[in-house]
Amino acid sequence: MDALNLPDPKNKARVVVIGGGFAGLNFVNKLDTDNYQVVLLDRHNYHTFAPLLYQVATAGLEAPDICGPLRKTFRSKQDFHFRMLVVHGIDPAAGHVSTEAGTIRYDHLVLATGTRANFFGNDSIEHHAFPLKTVPDARRLRNHIFQTLERADLTDDPAERERLMTFIIVGGGPSGVEVAGALSELRKHVLSKDYPDTPIDRLRFVLVEGGDQLLSAFSDKSSDDARRNLEDMGIELHFGQLITGYDGRTATFKDGSTIASGTVIWGAGVTGEVVVGLRDDSVRRGQYVVDDRLRVAGYENVYALGDVAYLTSDAWPKGHPGVAQVAIQMGKRLAENLNRAAAGKQPEAFEYFDKGNLAIIGRNRAVADLPKNIHFNGIPAWFVWAFVHIFYLIGFRNRVFTFLSWTGNYITYNRAVRLVLEPSLEEELRSEKVS
Repeated sequence: MDALNLPDPKNKARVVVIGGGFAGLNFVNKLDTDNYQVVLLDRHNYHTFAPLLYQVATAGLEAPDICGPLRKTFRSKQDFHFRMLVVHGIDPAAGHVSTEAGTIRYDHLVLATGTRANFFGNDSIEHHAFPLKTVPDARRLRNHIFQTLERADLTDDPAERERLMTFIIVGGGPSGVEVAGALSELRKHVLSKDYPDTPIDRLRFVLVEGGDQLLSAFSDKSSDDARRNLEDMGIELHFGQLITGYDGRTATFKDGSTIASGTVIWGAGVTGEVVVGLRDDSVRRGQYVVDDRLRVAGYENVYALGDVAYLTSDAWPKGHPGVAQVAIQMGKRLAENLNRAAAGKQPEAFEYFDKGNLAIIGRNRAVADLPKNIHFNGIPAWFVWAFVHIFYLIGFRNRVFTFLSWTGNYITYNRAVRLVLEPSLEEELRSEKVS
């Protein structure tokens, strides 16, 4: 047995994959394990369908509905091995990855570590704001939302109630737009019935965007449609605003203005989860620089995929977008190239096929940009969004449960997952008094 209780690959090359997101998942699924031993490392033992994290945070879905167990996903794949652990670094000269459980040797290393929230060095925002990048993030935010509403129901101080009932969403990309829309739907269809003693119509959602439009990666038409829909849904839109601080009670902006708020949801930026150990010139602003064969600059047997890969081309001079489709296609292309190498064939360059962009805003409200400059919104876009997301979910159970949850929510105008579980409101209030 090798390190981490792994069997000897014998006459096969060992491929170590760090990260079980869209890129890592599709790479492992496509790789021929008749020729390679695959070892997948991740700090979680599940794949997260990140585009639906906001629905966990806003009580639309349960966390297990968007998670796929990695061991179960690849149960039938021969010579596949998974280890749940934290990776500390890479030693490319020795061909080793160091982890909390020891070192592991590799012949090929695939970096598919994804991204984390980027607070741009602002400690106050990082400490008090709520990112939405992981399942624990989503559960923490959902718990906080309903704790905050319970506190607003307890207080008779108008100023404190107004602060608690003001939610700020930072970032006008798909995540920010979808969170804002989901919160507005929650206010309209659920909270007004759950909190009859609280003026829910005073619940305030403020979306702050540093640029001059929403969904900057989308077409102007879709951006305008999203803006119109959010305004119709009672979302306050602030453009050209940069948040500079948040102490848990008051958000401060670059122009000196402030908004008292009990919740800041952060969707203003991400940075790559870079593993230390590679050359400095291989990394650019939180991404690994890769060539069109997805090899990290300066290395023949180290590759990067998805959000953590910086690849430029004539069509994408500033790098590829950080969306799931890029990660999926990169994972498949690299696996195909390694399969080709095992068969004595030459690798093929990666070329991204842009299938378009989708964003949901609310009930029967969505925008879609498809190839050949096709744009549409409303109910058709909403159905396309729903179909695509169910199709790409991992596992039959998740597809069925998500479909049933959405159908139930649509028919009953209800959200079932509205429990404050951990920590309790009493514990939160006690900890505030102590601090």
